[in-house]
Amino acid sequence: MTKEIAAQLLSIGAVFLRPDEPFTWASGIKSPIYCDNRLILSAPAAREKVEAGLSRLIQAHYPQCEMLMGTSTAGIAHAAIAASILNLPMGYVRSEAKSHGRTNRIEGRMDAGTRVVVVEDLISTAGSAIDVVEALREAGAEVLGIASIFTYGLGRGRQRLEAAGTVNHSLCDLDTLVDVALEQNYISAGQKLQILEFRDSL
Repeated sequence: MTKEIAAQLLSIGAVFLRPDEPFTWASGIKSPIYCDNRLILSAPAAREKVEAGLSRLIQAHYPQCEMLMGTSTAGIAHAAIAASILNLPMGYVRSEAKSHGRTNRIEGRMDAGTRVVVVEDLISTAGSAIDVVEALREAGAEVLGIASIFTYGLGRGRQRLEAAGTVNHSLCDLDTLVDVALEQNYISAGQKLQILEFRDSL
């Protein structure tokens, strides 16, 4: 399934591989890869495979899950579709509380003690996902872990997840992606090495 998801991400242009002309991430990191999983939503065939895969991943790794919570904004749609497949309640967590109305940060009815899985589209340094986990814990949820579509597998991200006492399971990872990209001639063997060296440096 991991290779199939990698092929889907490449086929719809959700992953850009540019070792010779790096992208700048929001964190300022210069990266040879950029992943835009929002494009999955507008590609029905890829979307069907990704959401079915997320649902199976959640059932396999978090069988006690009682509710899905999407990260704002990229995880919301994926959490909603997977929750529909699994017949589970769903909500989402804002990056910060609203300044009007009920001033909610967590949207959706969630009782204290609810076993929750956070749905995220992408794990890099894991900061945004951990922020959501902590907000849910403060609200009384039992956070079982994170389910994501793709992870870069950065050492920095793994360390932060461990320090936060949480786990992430992803549908696809960078190692699989570059293997498939090489097989399909998206990149050369030298470029694959550049991308993996970048990942290992972080």
